[in-house]
Amino acid sequence: MDYKTRFTAFSILDSVIVLTAIYMSYWLLHPNNLIFSNILISISAITLLVSHHITAYIFHLYDRVWSVASVRELLTIAYAVTITVAIAGIVQFIINDDVYYRVLAITWMLHILMIGGSRFLLRILNDRTIVKKSGDLKRVLIVGAGQAGTMLARSLRQNPSPEYYPVAFVDDDMTKQNLTLFNTRVSGTTKDVAKIVEHMNIAEIILAMPSLSKEGIREVYNRCTVAKIPVKVMPRIEDVMTGNVSVNDMRQVKIEDLLGRDEVKLDMVAISEKLTNKTILVTGAGGSIGSEICRQVLKFNPSKLILLGHGENSIYTIHMELNEGGKSDTELVPIIADVQDRERIFEIVEMYKPDVIYHAAAHKHVPLMEYNPREAVKNNVFGTKNIADAAHIVGVSNFVLISTDKAVNPPNVMGATKRIAEMIIQNIATYSNTKFAAVRFGNVLGSRGSVVPRFTAQIAAGGPVTVTHPDMTRYFMTIPEASRLVLQAGTLAKGGEVFVLDMGEPVKIVDLAKNLIRLSGFSEDEIKIEFTGIRPGEKMYEELLNSEEIQEEHVYPKIHVGKANCMDSLQLLEFLSALETIDIEMTKKQVIEVANGNWDTYSPLSIGM
Repeated sequence: MDYKTRFTAFSILDSVIVLTAIYMSYWLLHPNNLIFSNILISISAITLLVSHHITAYIFHLYDRVWSVASVRELLTIAYAVTITVAIAGIVQFIINDDVYYRVLAITWMLHILMIGGSRFLLRILNDRTIVKKSGDLKRVLIVGAGQAGTMLARSLRQNPSPEYYPVAFVDDDMTKQNLTLFNTRVSGTTKDVAKIVEHMNIAEIILAMPSLSKEGIREVYNRCTVAKIPVKVMPRIEDVMTGNVSVNDMRQVKIEDLLGRDEVKLDMVAISEKLTNKTILVTGAGGSIGSEICRQVLKFNPSKLILLGHGENSIYTIHMELNEGGKSDTELVPIIADVQDRERIFEIVEMYKPDVIYHAAAHKHVPLMEYNPREAVKNNVFGTKNIADAAHIVGVSNFVLISTDKAVNPPNVMGATKRIAEMIIQNIATYSNTKFAAVRFGNVLGSRGSVVPRFTAQIAAGGPVTVTHPDMTRYFMTIPEASRLVLQAGTLAKGGEVFVLDMGEPVKIVDLAKNLIRLSGFSEDEIKIEFTGIRPGEKMYEELLNSEEIQEEHVYPKIHVGKANCMDSLQLLEFLSALETIDIEMTKKQVIEVANGNWDTYSPLSIGM
């Protein structure tokens, strides 16, 4: 039905209702009188008719989608009818110096009953149509009977092409037990999930608790997996409200939902001051962290975003992705360059004169760098020195180094080279006008070096999932979380800080593997876990700060500063000079010694032996 037809139909229907209501009210109170004999009633009927159409137009009673009407629409009808009847009462008082209060009271009630009933009849017919189809739909249990859960249940029932049929709610709020929402009963708490699933023949579980903390989600999810049926999660309310997704666009629970932490709120004003209309350079822009930093930076509309990386394909990919977004006026500049090439790096920094540099380029794979220590030194140490020196000489405003928790008490080459990279920027910060800072991350879920893609591939192949040791633990964070921290650190830097995220409790790798197996729809009996032993250079437990790096109070929610010690300038320069000449085995030994703070016995002569 088009707009014009709808408008005409409702106008005619309401005209009949208005006239019927006023004359019926008069007849109910005066059954022995002729209903058309009272001139004041007839004038009131005309007044009601005119005023109703005016208020109906103002309150949009003719152009609403009544098949999905709610209590809010009923209130709108009540407002319109009340104003209409009040106008009729005023007209009666002006003409007759009196008001037929009882007639108008009954008229008011009949108006609401008949106009509201006519509208909600459409809603009832729509709901009945969907109910008739419910036999072919997936029977689902909704976890959470709050605002999100009721929105989901309503949307599922009103969907013209439904896939799911809500059978029951569960909610840990005891005041909601046994209540009914959209013909769906709150049948218990999350502890009752397995029993309800079996009793009601549930096919899937949907989590509808967007306000729940990450810890709470993990607890609820673990209770739901006991039922051994698929568990999905509804979209975020913000995404629904902005039109990015539909309420019905359910997705699988991801490992990030279970291991991530509650989002760090950013100081948008401070970040905007650093990035908006500025030139930003990201090294390692094609990597997992670097590319996400580029995505986050682009939201702040810099004038120019320089995507620097050594891998041609990865830079091409991120450049195309950002270009195809088409929502920014930012000039994107893809640069193929190696941070080890000092002359080329200086050329780029001098040419574009960036305001902020995010240095994400690095070799990050621990066992691989144990076999290639010279490459780790060239890329992580001298690559960092090249880009940091260029930033200082050109006068870049801010420089943020992407570091790692493996830089703390490192027994491996990768962690040691990242700690030395921290020392380099700490040292330059003592005399430079550029604000240098480092940000330490834990393991990043979903990155190229993460265990998650490897575990996923092993599960897809039927197992086994290989874990190095049952007690191996790591700190985890998501790629967006890490990237947001980088942006915030850039605004907090005063010079030489090592920023560390309050990452909560470490996670056992074996627990991560178990979660991924369950998320993939398997049990541990179907996909086995095998322990292969600790690999070269790996630590059993990671740290965020060592005992000498005294933690300062939080400088921002969930962000604090570690007072990491550093070699003095001359000692560091002599060490870096010697690194260019010593053999591979001595390189590996010395970078680990220096990274762990063993400087007292250091001498350039002993290194060169």
